[in-house]
Amino acid sequence: MSAHVAAPGSVRRTWTPRLVPAALVCLAAPVLFVVQIVWLGWIVLAIAVASAVLVDRLAGTPIVPVRDAPPVPSIARDVFLIALGQFVVSLIPLQAELDDAAFVRFTLALGGAVILPYVLSRFVFGDRAIRFPWRGGGRWAWWQWAWLVGVIVLGWLILPFYFITSGVYTNWPVVDTPELIARLFVGVGAVGIWDELFFVCTVFALLRRHFPDVSANVLQAVVFVSFLWELGYQAWGPVLTIPFALVQGFLFLRTRSLWYVVTVHLLFDAVVFGVLVHAHNPGLVSIFLL
Repeated sequence: MSAHVAAPGSVRRTWTPRLVPAALVCLAAPVLFVVQIVWLGWIVLAIAVASAVLVDRLAGTPIVPVRDAPPVPSIARDVFLIALGQFVVSLIPLQAELDDAAFVRFTLALGGAVILPYVLSRFVFGDRAIRFPWRGGGRWAWWQWAWLVGVIVLGWLILPFYFITSGVYTNWPVVDTPELIARLFVGVGAVGIWDELFFVCTVFALLRRHFPDVSANVLQAVVFVSFLWELGYQAWGPVLTIPFALVQGFLFLRTRSLWYVVTVHLLFDAVVFGVLVHAHNPGLVSIFLL
């Protein structure tokens, strides 16, 4: 079994009634974070939860956990947890800002989007669906170390071209002082870690309880990429962020290690940080354009 308990393979089929609420809760993300019609996104989340309750009732799946009985994956509970996380994130604007108030907003909203579903799953539903296996997977294999190098090389080859030629670097504030550069470094890294805690360890983990790994990965990528869009990865950014989201899900399945996927993400974000600093300070010597 994986670090996240999933239903047996014979049960985890894509084309079941459970796909309707799962697809709805994930498609709410483009409404919330791409189109940015927040009230409409909330309606889609509500419809997703309501349809999930209906699916569970028709299937005879208990929505409320039965005391002293083995937990049965409930699409209603899991869709609700995903919807709750998205709802909390949608309460704040996601445009990158570096002032103290923005740091507080992001900490409360992003932190709440991870903590609230975890607490409900662990202490209310009692099914431990959401876990954070930092030490999972054992020692890293040779290909894992090779991929870390590959991430840096690919980032160096792609990201400067993307940010500068598309102009999306202007979606981030100008960083022209040591304090702002330090704040950008902390902010980019913190959001990168949060991405894996929410999209992989929460959204992906919950969806895997009901669907094959490939289907669950595609669904979580919809939420992942939508969030990154509002954060600033716009223009032709999805050409980069869609493969990145899918690969991160695959790596988590293969390695069973949150620490590894976070390391990959932080290395990628280190290149993003360097490109943003250089883009806002063209005279600054930068290894990215050597």
